[in-house]
Amino acid sequence: MSEALRILVCVKRVPAPGARINVTDDGQAIETAHLGFTTSPHEECAVEEAVRLVEAGGGSVTVLTAGPPEAEEQLRYAASVGATELVLIPAGDGGPWDPQRTASALTEAIRGLETDGGQFDLILFGNESADSGGFQVGVRVAHALGRPIVNGIKDIDLAEDRIVARRAVDAGYEVYELPRPAVLGVKEGLNLPRYPTMKGRLASKKMDLVRLEVAAEPGGQAMVRLHRPEEQVSKTEILGDSPDAAVAVVDLLEELGVLSGGAVDR
Repeated sequence: MSEALRILVCVKRVPAPGARINVTDDGQAIETAHLGFTTSPHEECAVEEAVRLVEAGGGSVTVLTAGPPEAEEQLRYAASVGATELVLIPAGDGGPWDPQRTASALTEAIRGLETDGGQFDLILFGNESADSGGFQVGVRVAHALGRPIVNGIKDIDLAEDRIVARRAVDAGYEVYELPRPAVLGVKEGLNLPRYPTMKGRLASKKMDLVRLEVAAEPGGQAMVRLHRPEEQVSKTEILGDSPDAAVAVVDLLEELGVLSGGAVDR
């Protein structure tokens, strides 16, 4: 490819996977007092893929998020593994940030970044965020920008004037050729994200972070309440650790209906 690539990755700050999620008493928010936060896993792979593509062909990787001031942590982590530009849209005004508002804010920010620095050859989203799982924002942004999008991507190749993307299906892969510029929604497993080096972490602390104030009104979606399902508790019963446990095993199998049709010689 003759020209350096410009790749944009949109990420989201989400609770760390595996954390116990508690809901506030009014059912309107997640209790964050004891939660750790990270980048949504699909988007970690998107950042890694963007860095790999730029390492192979030259260019820049811009990472963009709409979130609270604390989301700077996720942006600087992206810098520590190879991102070259960081952009934060402050979204801590307390108003509702539904998918429509988020997509509108990202779209306005992307247009501004492209006006200043040139068009992005490729914009990457995670297939869906790890918290709300709405599957909407990337599609809405691509539609607003008038660019093609394919979701569920597990492999990306860049050619001179097009992007070849593959999506896993039961029979193998679906292969898509998209003209540049384009938008892709990638899935976890596209690659194995690298760990940051100490040098990368130190450099990320010094990197400039751009804060973009954009006007984006709430959309038509409204959250009623958050519901945390009741935990399903399972228990393990040890029937024994010697041949004497055989009788207990038979009794359990009979109780489950696995054994039937006659007496068992014990």
